[in-house]
Amino acid sequence: MAYIDYYKILGVDKNATQEDIKKAYRKLARKLHPDLNPDDKEAEHKFKEINEANEVLSNPENRTKYDKYGEHWKHGEEYEKAQQQQQRQYQSRGSDFGGGFSEADFGEGEDFSDFFQSMFGGSGGFGRNSRGSASGKFKGQDVYAELNLGLKDAATTHQQTFDINGKKVRITIPAGVYDGQQIKLKGHGSPGYNGGPNGDLYITFNIPADPDFERIGDDLKTKVTIDLYTAVLGGDVKVNTLTGSVSLKVKPETQNGITVRLKGKGFPVYKKEGQFGDLFVTYDIKLPTNLTDKQKQLFEQLKNS
Repeated sequence: MAYIDYYKILGVDKNATQEDIKKAYRKLARKLHPDLNPDDKEAEHKFKEINEANEVLSNPENRTKYDKYGEHWKHGEEYEKAQQQQQRQYQSRGSDFGGGFSEADFGEGEDFSDFFQSMFGGSGGFGRNSRGSASGKFKGQDVYAELNLGLKDAATTHQQTFDINGKKVRITIPAGVYDGQQIKLKGHGSPGYNGGPNGDLYITFNIPADPDFERIGDDLKTKVTIDLYTAVLGGDVKVNTLTGSVSLKVKPETQNGITVRLKGKGFPVYKKEGQFGDLFVTYDIKLPTNLTDKQKQLFEQLKNS
């Protein structure tokens, strides 16, 4: 396996903080996401690269192994032990012929690890015993992806289809998922080594701010504009909810900024069928403009009464 510089792929240096790595990945993921680059093979390839890089560098334990073992990070400790064991075996066998093997015994330009991999099956392939039977099954790499959802989509249970490693994967997204939530699809990651199990697929939901509603937990906040006359005298006003509009009665002498609660009209509670948060509606009173002289006189009378 050729060495891949994950830091370079994400555009950060080796001293980058976890927050730096997270920001760099999110920025690139939004730019290179397949939904925004249909039929762009180069963007698709780069998207896979940044996901692989993020898998390693966003996990402190994986990052430490990568910094130490490079391309062999996933099985670095096992790889190192196997190297040491095989080197001892070669030295022991070599002594029967008048000398042991060392790194200098290999041809010019040939690295010891390259020789080792060619003898024992390449990356992850050092799990072959002296009888040539396969051993050392390792789980494949986990795959990380982001899914952008609108607030209204996140409020409904629906299905979406992904293309992962050339396979179509269809998942059901439950109503009520929240921004930053991560789910795991077992066995939908990269193939395992030497017949080992596949890795897992981790999907993180990204729900951007909505222009009409602000989500706070399972509750929603919104604003509705009413005219001065309705605020003073009372009346009805239409209020948009996630499931349609409802009519709301405005009490006489309603003040600007007053908030009322519509019970059960908020966001669905995650994996709790039939349960919803509340919708909080704040009144924004719009003052009249372009008043006629007569209207101004009426306001003067009210002022002086």
